[in-house]
Amino acid sequence: MSEPPAGAALRRWAREQARLKASVIEEDTEEWQKDPSFAGLERVGGVDLSYVKGDDTKACASLVVLSYPDLEVLYEDCQMVAVTAPYVAGFLAFREVPFLVEAVQRLQQKELRLKPQIRSLQMEGDAFPLTGTSGKVLGMVLRSCNNSSKPLYISVGHRVCLETAVHLVKSCCRYRIPEPIRQADIRSREYIRKQLCSPLEVVSSGPKRREKETEPDD
Repeated sequence: MSEPPAGAALRRWAREQARLKASVIEEDTEEWQKDPSFAGLERVGGVDLSYVKGDDTKACASLVVLSYPDLEVLYEDCQMVAVTAPYVAGFLAFREVPFLVEAVQRLQQKELRLKPQIRSLQMEGDAFPLTGTSGKVLGMVLRSCNNSSKPLYISVGHRVCLETAVHLVKSCCRYRIPEPIRQADIRSREYIRKQLCSPLEVVSSGPKRREKETEPDD
């Protein structure tokens, strides 16, 4: 198990998180966002980290690029990584994102033409707003498919407004989980299975957010 970070590291993470939050543009800026059917959007991407069961330092970082609106996989990148940063609630990005950034950089070097126009984070369906004490809408809760009893929680993206984010996530859902993230998760688990020659020893999405291997995604 990795040791919890010192107070100075947590304060540094908090400052960096606040800096990034302040730079987020909560409005649509791309031409394809102006069309209700997202005409002009051709590629979407998803990322995931899956961990070796019983070891929260060994993981597979996965990036996939899918066609839109068909949601067919065009590209995948899976690599085993050594995770050294500890898990801290609210700061998961500092543990996992560096490996995902490296995957995006590899894509840019190898297949720049397949660079996704939008990466899954995560006005139809059953959705309602999440509001703060000030009354500001912080995100939306979405029931992504009729058979799902577990909602998705969606926020704005950088240069993607909340309404567009909700509409886009809904359009990317064949099951409960948006297909780009679902495919990244499936492929990262399978990569670990092949590396370990074991059918079971895989968990997903970080040591505090893991779901059982057998849990359905719808």
